[in-house]
Amino acid sequence: MLAGKSLGLLSTISALALTLGSAYAQDAAAPEPETGIRDIVVTAQKRSENLQDVPISVTAVSGESLGAAQVTTLQALQGTIPNVQIDNFANTPQTAVFTVRGIGVIEPDPYAGNTVSIVVDGIPQFFSMGALLDLYDVDRIEVLRGPQGTLFGANTTGGVVNVVTAQPTGEFGGFVKSAYGNYDRFDLSGSIEAPLVKDLLSLKVAGIHTQRKGWVTNVVDGSDLGRKNLDAVRAYLRLAPDGSDFDATLQGEYVNARNGSPIVINGSYRGEAIFEEPGVDGMYPSPCISGGQCRAPKKYYGANNSVPDISNMDTYTGGLTINYRNTPIGDLTSITGYKKFKLVEYTDQDGTPEFKNDTYRRTRGWQFSQELRSNIAVNDDIDLLIGGFYLKTHYDHIQAYRLQFAAPGLLQINLQDQDNYSISGFAQSYWQVTDRLKLQAGIRYSHEKTESTPSLETSIGNPAGSNYTGIGNTVIGAFTTGGTESWDNVGWKLGADYDLGDRRLLYASWARGFKSGGFTGRVGVPADGSEPFDPETVDTFEVGVKADFLDRRLRTNLAIFYTNYRDLQVAQIYFDSTTSTQGNRILNAGKAEIKGFELETTAVPVEGMTLRASLAYLDAKYKTFAYIDPLSGAALDLQGYRLQNAPKWNASFGANFVVPLGNGAELVTDVNYAYTSSKYYTAILDTPRSKIQPTHLVDGTITYYPAGRAWSLGLWARNLLDSRYISTVYDSPGYGGIAGYAPPRQFGGTATFNF
Repeated sequence: MLAGKSLGLLSTISALALTLGSAYAQDAAAPEPETGIRDIVVTAQKRSENLQDVPISVTAVSGESLGAAQVTTLQALQGTIPNVQIDNFANTPQTAVFTVRGIGVIEPDPYAGNTVSIVVDGIPQFFSMGALLDLYDVDRIEVLRGPQGTLFGANTTGGVVNVVTAQPTGEFGGFVKSAYGNYDRFDLSGSIEAPLVKDLLSLKVAGIHTQRKGWVTNVVDGSDLGRKNLDAVRAYLRLAPDGSDFDATLQGEYVNARNGSPIVINGSYRGEAIFEEPGVDGMYPSPCISGGQCRAPKKYYGANNSVPDISNMDTYTGGLTINYRNTPIGDLTSITGYKKFKLVEYTDQDGTPEFKNDTYRRTRGWQFSQELRSNIAVNDDIDLLIGGFYLKTHYDHIQAYRLQFAAPGLLQINLQDQDNYSISGFAQSYWQVTDRLKLQAGIRYSHEKTESTPSLETSIGNPAGSNYTGIGNTVIGAFTTGGTESWDNVGWKLGADYDLGDRRLLYASWARGFKSGGFTGRVGVPADGSEPFDPETVDTFEVGVKADFLDRRLRTNLAIFYTNYRDLQVAQIYFDSTTSTQGNRILNAGKAEIKGFELETTAVPVEGMTLRASLAYLDAKYKTFAYIDPLSGAALDLQGYRLQNAPKWNASFGANFVVPLGNGAELVTDVNYAYTSSKYYTAILDTPRSKIQPTHLVDGTITYYPAGRAWSLGLWARNLLDSRYISTVYDSPGYGGIAGYAPPRQFGGTATFNF
């Protein structure tokens, strides 16, 4: 039904552009017929600049270069951008886990906040739920590494992922793209723009439908687990009077996701594993061994016999961007944003047909933001950017856990209700001291406030039932906790860059970032949420060089950094078997030290051949962390332990070939290899079970373009070698391990028509 309605809608509007392909570090698409490497214009400093002129470690991926590889989410960029990890939670995959240079909070509920900000068309996405965006009709993606608080505000201690969609141009045009692949995958996307009043008013609509079966076999009934079905539509109305300094764009989007429930594989010890109990033993092998790490089998199996196969999310967003240039107080920009969402999903967390451990969650939230800024040319040598920002968010959350592995009929219901407020003012100046030397200085004052009211009710009911409400149960414990707290912070950035000539830039900077404090929402005991966790701060020192050589046929960008990380926020999930209580808490570790580098290179040795390579190193360890085990109470010194989700190495290599076929037609082939070394995912103690093995992924495309490129036909494959590996796992005290499988090989064909 949903598919039928969406196909009709997309056909009517020629809808949309899903285009995001293989996330290659620079341009993976066919190069234009020009000499050298193409430039990409970015807005990493909230003004349009050539990527090579921006004194920040930033990777930009153009929409064109992503389109051919048939990638539909931000998560498809995993492994291809230096020192950036893009993951999800095994037990709630619509929630994003972004970690940049080892900085990130691995916690699915919204109370933990973000350390990497996802920004879409200038609007920050406060909630990590739904932040693994389904990408379509995208102009470019910019990934900024390091603290970006001066221009982007709090909760950017790790960096920023800036997504810019394809805006209206005032000209008629569009495209339709269809794709079919294994697992019965079918995508239809497109966009159409039509001027309503010439040189004044234009309307654009884009949309996507994507569906596929799951790739995990349910051993209970042989069905597929992990299906996906998503529809999205985005519309723009742009007012841009010809010859005027004024323009305004109103845009809105609706996303309807009707997916299968999360796939969870319980990875407890052999003999202890829930799915190896008497009567269930041998159903399928455990991916984990006693005292060792989890490894994916050749064939993916799971078991779900106790919860509905549902993970549904509805998201509404709206934005209004107004630009008024050449005013007496500079070039003015106003960005107003609103977002509302609802997530409902069930998760079978025991991996068996038994009623042992499953959850129901329902989360509703909204956010409103307003930014007003002015870019002022003080004189020929000094530019000044000043502005203010306001954000208000609210969410309420219900999560019911059936913990029958601990006691028959045991049910816990966690309620969360939280409001957040943020207001800030900022200024950033750029001084062209000489023709070659430029200095910059920025400062931002932020005031953050959180009001939180979490509660937990524990009851005993019918072990054979599926009661997630607690109605009719016997309540054996209940409490409400939380509070109100506010924080003030001043962050800054100081930097210098020097033009060496011949398109070569040398830069250095010192940036201080800030992430707000808060209250734990998923509580197990009152103490988990009665006191706030503190803000975290980072100081990052970075030097880098951006250089083109050989008449722009070789480009090399290098950044070297050192970060002093204080009061970092760490999530700890636990289960106390003595009280049959499940909970969570955000801890403030003492200090961490992070150092490393990112190297990205692009080369065009001959016409029609483009080579890409990247290499990143990361040494991220606790400097001081006096950790108290939540179950035993033992005090442990974790100095020297690695940070979560922080692999030491990642690298990629890609090649693109354009083969002329005569009469203007071309055959374009592209292949990309990505490597990520081992990492620890969620266990604070770096346990073997929480270790993710190294990954090797190969993607490839081959596309035929006729003269003029009015249409194209292509073949694509992701994970071409069908590597099987664990992508997510958490190992929590008293609770065992829960693992998630990475996607197997996916392949298919596409057809695109432009008009």
